[in-house]
Amino acid sequence: MSRRPNRQWRILTPVTWLLSFPKAWAHRARVDKVNIPKELKPPYFLLCNHNSFMDFMIMTKAIFPHRANYVIAIDGFIGMEWLLRAVGGIGNRKFVRSIRLVKNMLHARNNGDIVVLFPEARYSLCGTFSVLPTSLGKMVRKMNVPVAVLIMHGHHVNSPFWHVGNRRVKPVESEMKLLFSAKETQELSVEEINARLNDAFAYDDFAWQREKAVYVKDTNRAEGLHKVLYQCPACNTEYEMSSWENKLQCDSCGKIWEMSELGELHAQTGDTEFPHIPDWYEWERSNVRREVENGTYRFESAVRIESLPNAKGFITFEEPGYLTHDMDGFTLTGTNQGELFWLRWPVEVLYSCHIEYNYKGRGDCVDLNKENDTLYLFPTEEHFSVTKLSLATEELFKYCE
Repeated sequence: MSRRPNRQWRILTPVTWLLSFPKAWAHRARVDKVNIPKELKPPYFLLCNHNSFMDFMIMTKAIFPHRANYVIAIDGFIGMEWLLRAVGGIGNRKFVRSIRLVKNMLHARNNGDIVVLFPEARYSLCGTFSVLPTSLGKMVRKMNVPVAVLIMHGHHVNSPFWHVGNRRVKPVESEMKLLFSAKETQELSVEEINARLNDAFAYDDFAWQREKAVYVKDTNRAEGLHKVLYQCPACNTEYEMSSWENKLQCDSCGKIWEMSELGELHAQTGDTEFPHIPDWYEWERSNVRREVENGTYRFESAVRIESLPNAKGFITFEEPGYLTHDMDGFTLTGTNQGELFWLRWPVEVLYSCHIEYNYKGRGDCVDLNKENDTLYLFPTEEHFSVTKLSLATEELFKYCE
């Protein structure tokens, strides 16, 4: 994490184009540049929303013909650290405060290149914007260069986080906009910068799909949706949802919804509580918020622990640990090589957290970071939702503030 980033090797810049442009062409990707003056040249700071792996390819198209440095999470470096460093990768651990990352981004800026950051720090769970760190405004001021944002549409519809694949959605669209001049980054307050950033990052992929009449004919388009929509709005039962083909079902009360080719939900019987998927997700958030406000939120489970201290790969703990998430934050206890350990992530240090659905085929997990390690925690409970852990982390932080 302390290693200074390399400038992208010139010989590899055309390789990034060869890897990116065919994907962009296959999806008929269009990038509309708004308020981008012709004289804008690196260095500048580019902030992108994050919905799928295709984001990197469309971002490469957007900055053509220039090279860049990219902030990449530690698990992305596994087995290919040399290559990612050669193309300008900057190592980082998600949702952890790191002065090393700040220094490395400033170093990349001083090299005269574009610095690319995906500030949501994870794929969107349901195609809508994720919370941004309040420290982002401070970083914008430190960079002291023009700031552009790239908001991409259709990538979640094409490959949702809950069912990664390729639904052959086309066209997809993006807007690249100059949000701040270098002078404005110094004249505006951090609060004003953050307010403008939050406005710029307001997007909704399912609303975009409906507005653009983008039909998804994949017969398995709802498979995996229960990972995000874990609570039934008909009977309020949690962790009893299932999905297959274009169907979403509550296994407790038996109600079934169908997902249309336009990404809308329709109940087979009775009222359709939430035709719009993000509305269902926000309803779940409101229920978690209520638990937080009442002081009743709590999750606990034994967990399988996989440690990722560096890019060489995972180290699986021989014995399970025990994870608790409550009004005080995350607490992890266990034994490692015969020694007891106790780790804590207080509410006030995590504005959000990173989760995975069936990570590398090993199950759903939450990954929590310390400065020198990333711990992937796989609950062994039969009924739980890592989506709820994510929502609770955000709502606890807001409640704490």
